[in-house]
Amino acid sequence: MRNVSTLTRVALPAMDKQSLADAALRSAVGCWFLVTLTGQWLFMYYVAALYGASTMTGHFENWAKKTTLFKGYVPGDAVGNLAFAAHVTLAAVVSFGGVVQLIPQIRARAIAVHRWNGRAFLAAATTVAGGGLYMVWVRHASFHLVNSISVSLNAVLVLVFLAVAWRAARVHDIDGHRRWALRTFMVVNGSGYFIRVAFAGWSVFTAGAGTGEHADGPMSYFFLFAAYLLPLAILELYLRVRASGGTVARFATAIAIVAFTAYLTAGTLAATMARRHLVG
Repeated sequence: MRNVSTLTRVALPAMDKQSLADAALRSAVGCWFLVTLTGQWLFMYYVAALYGASTMTGHFENWAKKTTLFKGYVPGDAVGNLAFAAHVTLAAVVSFGGVVQLIPQIRARAIAVHRWNGRAFLAAATTVAGGGLYMVWVRHASFHLVNSISVSLNAVLVLVFLAVAWRAARVHDIDGHRRWALRTFMVVNGSGYFIRVAFAGWSVFTAGAGTGEHADGPMSYFFLFAAYLLPLAILELYLRVRASGGTVARFATAIAIVAFTAYLTAGTLAATMARRHLVG
């Protein structure tokens, strides 16, 4: 009996720590999702408010309201203007549809909505990625070569991840489909939401140190790639820890996600305040 009691006293704290680690990880992910949902939909509102009416009516010259826009409306470049119009319009679809795909209640109770929204997201994300390649290599809407390489790598990752996620869904590999869909979500938002939040957050903490006047500073180079590779790395860490990580790994991952979420929160608030004068 003493041996049984001793084993019970030893086992229970271990179980409690594991449960606490699981709860911490779930809470961290929940906070990330709430901040990301808010930020994505604020970004969607910004895109719709700034570009929606002018794009839908064909008055592309009104894009000039955003004075920092690089090669938005170019007189006489009908193809390029249409490409940019499709790029920014579908960015709103990606922002809205991508977050909707992550809501588990929709997957569980409205699978038809999940599937059709997924198809719309796939088409929009493919067009946005292809448009990004066109913009930097054909229209030369890029500050420098590093920017072009970053956009290109981002676009290639989007297209590859989309293809793998679609194939997994076709063969009914649900777990594989979800993992690749999450990876797609991270990289497809790199050149839209995450990069704006990254720069805005950096401006809060350092007043933009090291970014350069034309996005040619060391921190600009870092953010151009980190905007999609860092969220992707954190996702990979989470997927692996959730599948086979121990208590310490789960706590450490939860802390990393909370830190990332705190930065996103600061960046989202800063970006929202900076956009108010443009859409007000």
